[in-house]
Amino acid sequence: MTASLEENLNKSIRIPPLESGDRLSRQEFERRYSAMPHVKKAELIEGIVYVASPLRFNSHGKPHGDLIIWLGTYKVATPGVELGDNVTVRLDLDNEPQPDVVLLINELSGGQACISEDDYIEGAPELIAEVAASSAANDLHDKKKVYRRNGVKEYIVWQSLENKLNWFSLQNEEYVQLEVDANGLIKSCAFPGLWLDVKALCRGEMTQVLAVLQQGLNSEEHRNFVQQLAKKS
Repeated sequence: MTASLEENLNKSIRIPPLESGDRLSRQEFERRYSAMPHVKKAELIEGIVYVASPLRFNSHGKPHGDLIIWLGTYKVATPGVELGDNVTVRLDLDNEPQPDVVLLINELSGGQACISEDDYIEGAPELIAEVAASSAANDLHDKKKVYRRNGVKEYIVWQSLENKLNWFSLQNEEYVQLEVDANGLIKSCAFPGLWLDVKALCRGEMTQVLAVLQQGLNSEEHRNFVQQLAKKS
């Protein structure tokens, strides 16, 4: 078969579109996703395709932006830590999510995930954060199981309609919900110095959120963490 004939045949083969509910391998999922550049977010969770609906401002865009501000500030102050917004993550053969935000330790600094030759995250980032409409969303069910099984150390779910935030920490292969301390703060186990005033975040009081984070960044635990990362790089 000549090259030109092969090209004509390939052009005549229509790649099926991604549709929510499709059951696909990760390879087929990526093939169809790549052929649909107009689709901005699609995920493969336990072999099932989920294509995102258009996103609203107050229930998703705004809280998503606040998470980026908080986690991005931490990233800037912590060499060896990387931040990703809506990036595809190859977790395993049946799961390729596209989390709202990922915070990970650079592979050269001892991180557990890596960046593939074709520029995707492979393996589990240390922290994933998702904005969910409510507790009924997939983020608190199948996704949570997938992230736990693949070793995502911390998982944050912000239920925007209920204005509630859950922060899970992987301990002994199970997710344990981190509770606020006497000062109303949650402090990360995976990222020393990553402190959060939960009520301030839920109220959109980002000045207070960043003030509390700065306290964490000024702490001895954060200084030690930065030194540890530097030694590994």
